[in-house]
Amino acid sequence: MFPETLPEGEAVLTTQTDQNQQTNVQRLAEPSQLLKNAIVHLINYQDDADLATRAVPELTKLLADDDQVVVNKAAMIVNQLTRKEASRRVLMQSPQMVAAVVRAMQSTGDMETARCTASVLHSLSHQREGLLAIFKSGGIPALVRMLSSPMESVLFYAITTLHNLLLHQEGAKMAVRLADGLQRMVPLLKKSNPKFLAITTDCLQLLSYGNQESKLIILANGGPESLVYIMRNYNYEKLLWTTSRVLKVLSVCPSNKPAIVDAGGMQALGQHLTGTSQRLTQNCLWTLRNLSDAATKQEGLDGLLQVLVTQLGSDDVNMLTCATGILSNLTCNNARNKALVTQCGGVEALIHAVLRAGEKEDVAEPAVCALRHLTSRHPDAELAQNAVRIHYGIPAIVKLLGQPHYWPVVKATVGLIRNLALCPTNQAPLREAGAIPRLVNLLLKAHQDTQRHASSAQQTYQDGVRMEEIVEGCTGALHILARDPMNRGEIASMQTIPLFVQLLYSYVENVKRVAAGVLCELALDKQSAEIIDAEGASAPLMELLHSTNEGIATYAAAVLFRISEDKSSDYRKRVSVELTHSLFKHDPAAWEMVSINWLQRLHNLHLHLRHLADALIQSDLQRASMLQSMK
Repeated sequence: MFPETLPEGEAVLTTQTDQNQQTNVQRLAEPSQLLKNAIVHLINYQDDADLATRAVPELTKLLADDDQVVVNKAAMIVNQLTRKEASRRVLMQSPQMVAAVVRAMQSTGDMETARCTASVLHSLSHQREGLLAIFKSGGIPALVRMLSSPMESVLFYAITTLHNLLLHQEGAKMAVRLADGLQRMVPLLKKSNPKFLAITTDCLQLLSYGNQESKLIILANGGPESLVYIMRNYNYEKLLWTTSRVLKVLSVCPSNKPAIVDAGGMQALGQHLTGTSQRLTQNCLWTLRNLSDAATKQEGLDGLLQVLVTQLGSDDVNMLTCATGILSNLTCNNARNKALVTQCGGVEALIHAVLRAGEKEDVAEPAVCALRHLTSRHPDAELAQNAVRIHYGIPAIVKLLGQPHYWPVVKATVGLIRNLALCPTNQAPLREAGAIPRLVNLLLKAHQDTQRHASSAQQTYQDGVRMEEIVEGCTGALHILARDPMNRGEIASMQTIPLFVQLLYSYVENVKRVAAGVLCELALDKQSAEIIDAEGASAPLMELLHSTNEGIATYAAAVLFRISEDKSSDYRKRVSVELTHSLFKHDPAAWEMVSINWLQRLHNLHLHLRHLADALIQSDLQRASMLQSMK
């Protein structure tokens, strides 16, 4: 069992008869050797601990010596002692020793001493007891100072030790901030070692998460530009991941957000959406989503938009949430982006995303908002409006109006239906899908909510959406739907005219405009025109003739003319005077040219009035040009 105890040259006797079978002694031999080795290690461990225990007091004194050569030698010995577990544990249990190492590190001018002492702290930082000892001895300010060292190894030891402290030592984050650690760390992003940069960026993430002051310090020291540069020029996955985490934290800061976008952050992050690293892709997507509302005017995003349309096919809810959110923001008030997304199949992809979203509002809302943007105010808007119908999107979209639903989804859907109704071919499918009764029901509910709170002069909110916005949106959508004769009949049959007349008294100008607009369409049918008149619409419409909003004034003029057709000549003359005074009040010469038969000529221009009012809503035409076109 212990052959090394036999005299040299003496053979081991055996009683073994079967050469293929081990004896009991042979079977015990291996465990016995393991036991012996363990005992030897314990003896050595104890020896190391005893040696360190005896050496620590003396070495502590030597580290404080005035002679820098002595300090250097002592630092080298202490560094050697940290290589073994037993002696390292003894060192970290001595606050005097750790404090002496910290003092020596920050006071020496010798690079080798600085390297050895930084190495000692780095070794101690791998255990909680060591971290606490460093923290209590004032090691953090000293390590922060070492971040300005010209020696690469000292920099590495310092940043790694600080990283361990930030991860595992309570109070370390505040201590690093107070020691101006961020001001020293951000310039280190100019270094070229990927592993060093990965540790540095992770430190920045730990310090800036949940701390607005830290985010502003990173911004003031040029952090966004350096971080974007790393995302653009490196391929080390861990570095890209840690950097994307910092950018994700900074992307929710109103001050950092435009700086990241201006530095090319959207394009740089977009480079990593098609890689194999799932965690990197996810971080980049969330960051892009946070940044996208500040990037609506950015150029050079064609590739990113195409990738995002592709990712709408994902079954991952987080990916869908991000992709739809980014597309919603980037297509807002950007005609070029709208056209590009429409051309690369974005409408169909968004409809499928809506269908897959089900009850998930985080996907449904941005997807519908993106569709609303694509179907309005760009050269391919009509193409997008038709694409929604062609890809069977209308029933799914109308279904979103049903309750219970998240009000932001409802608001976006109402706006989308209005845009879809601008395409004449969509009018019948929208009616068949039940859009009109759903819009009317929503309008009634929202109006009731606003009326209940009218006396308190408080605005009514549901899920962060003002009910006045729902009133305006539903009325506006019904206005466009009413351009179709069959839709007009259905809208009027639902007893909506009294409500539209009531809305003419709204304190919200846009509500007045859409109410006058829908009445303008309904008044084309004689029976509806009579109901409008019977509901007392003439008085508010006369007031609206003098509105500074050209759209409101023109819609009011059209409705008044229609409901005055069957009135007495005196009534028509009075309406004629009011209309003439309102529409020509800024053009005295035109006033003089108007003859008594102006009202009859206006009859021939009734449809022209409607279209003119619509045009005024979409453009900045001046009243003078309107008058010129009417002449």
